[in-house]
Amino acid sequence: MNEKQRLESQQAKQQTSFQKQEKDYSQYFQTVYMPPSLKDARKRGREEIEYHKDFEIPDELREIGQGRKFYIRTYGCQMNEHDTEVMAGIFMELGYRHTETIEDADVILLNTCAIRENAENKVFGELGHLKPLKLEKPDLLIGVCGCMSQEESVVNRILQKHHFVDMIFGTHNIHRLPQILNEAYMSKEMVIEVWSKEGDIIENLPKVRMGNIKAWVNIMYGCDKFCTYCIVPYTRGKERSRRPEDIIQEVRQLAAQGYKEITLLGQNVNAYGKDFDDMEYGLGDLMDDLRKVDIPRIRFTTSHPRDFDDRLIEVLAKKGNLVEHIHLPVQSGSSDILKIMGRVYTREQFLELVRKIKAAIPDVALSTDIIVGFPNETDEQFEETLSLYREVGFETAYTFIYSPREGTPAARMKDNVSMEVKKERLQRLNQLVNEFSAKAMKKYEGQIVEVLVEGESKTNPDILSGYTRKNKLVNFKGPKSAIGQLVHVKINEAKTWTLDGVMVEEREAVEVNCNG
Repeated sequence: MNEKQRLESQQAKQQTSFQKQEKDYSQYFQTVYMPPSLKDARKRGREEIEYHKDFEIPDELREIGQGRKFYIRTYGCQMNEHDTEVMAGIFMELGYRHTETIEDADVILLNTCAIRENAENKVFGELGHLKPLKLEKPDLLIGVCGCMSQEESVVNRILQKHHFVDMIFGTHNIHRLPQILNEAYMSKEMVIEVWSKEGDIIENLPKVRMGNIKAWVNIMYGCDKFCTYCIVPYTRGKERSRRPEDIIQEVRQLAAQGYKEITLLGQNVNAYGKDFDDMEYGLGDLMDDLRKVDIPRIRFTTSHPRDFDDRLIEVLAKKGNLVEHIHLPVQSGSSDILKIMGRVYTREQFLELVRKIKAAIPDVALSTDIIVGFPNETDEQFEETLSLYREVGFETAYTFIYSPREGTPAARMKDNVSMEVKKERLQRLNQLVNEFSAKAMKKYEGQIVEVLVEGESKTNPDILSGYTRKNKLVNFKGPKSAIGQLVHVKINEAKTWTLDGVMVEEREAVEVNCNG
């Protein structure tokens, strides 16, 4: 048998094995996974959450990665990026080494996002590209994890069309990665571990941070808001907060390691602490405690206007290491559309919140998220979104065309706004966003701003780039030694989305004109 015939025979056996896996696992799958239920999710209780202070890897699994390499491709939000950091940390403790190429990997994980259909299509496209590699390397493990894995339709599609996948696991059981890998090595069948339970809190998980300047810190998990278009409450589970002492300790450790900026993460970060039974302690209290930690900058994302309370505003107004930038998703400027979205606030209530924030922090920079073309959105209601954007004076926005996500209440609504209209509205909105961004940037010309230097510009290695306290991207000439440092830059030119400038000596920046 020549090499070509041997490979063809091996591929045929592999395909037969894949088909057998689908047949054998279809019944098992039904026993471990429940489809998302809005009715059941709204009945969530608190008794299910368990706190585990220490993550431990069983001794018998500590060496399973020796001589093997892992590769993780991440899709979606900062929460997914942070999950990847945790999984990378677990891989390293198991003895694996990281590789930058899929061809060199012994384990490939796709850490997925379920927010938009486009992200889902990218994942399935990538799985298609990985199939030939799996046929060439039968011992290669391929896994799908993250938010998409929590969706019944996604897991069914993998079972039906991607039999070569070895592992599927969800967002609630990342800490079980050692056991999942071990099962995948020992079994010839697909390992599926997708918990329908809401998830626990596991402390002291290992992490391989993606940089040494900025770091993400999870302060809570899940979401209980149930916006009608959003799948997150089902894929990430109910709101559950880490204990403040654990968060403060982690931030102190990062400060001691030389990190300059921390972003506190949560699907609905403003709801932090609302699930505590033993004390009244919210995000405002946590920020007030973190304000005393010796680290230059602290941010948080993502906010929900409903939970943005007066205590938080009061603390943010103290500034110090608490920056003057707030991301505050509004989604629509129409009260009627907000009601259909399940946002539980009106246009008027949102504007009142903005008024309070600006009264306490006059130099605040606000950014937002907006969806256009939601079911039943009229031209007049879209105009309300444009007028709200002008009234608030947002400095930037992430804008999206509505697309239904299976399993959400909005997916059952008639998608009665044509794609042509959606695109036209998005174009008009983006024109306004560009206009206000350029206007916000223009005021920086001639000013001196504080910049946290992150590295070389992506387009020019002779130029350094970094961000201001208000999250403005600055490009400037300066020594490579400035990377990772806070420096002062005089802005010479403002563009729509970036600022250009020149680094100034400390003595020239004694009186900084603009906080940035």
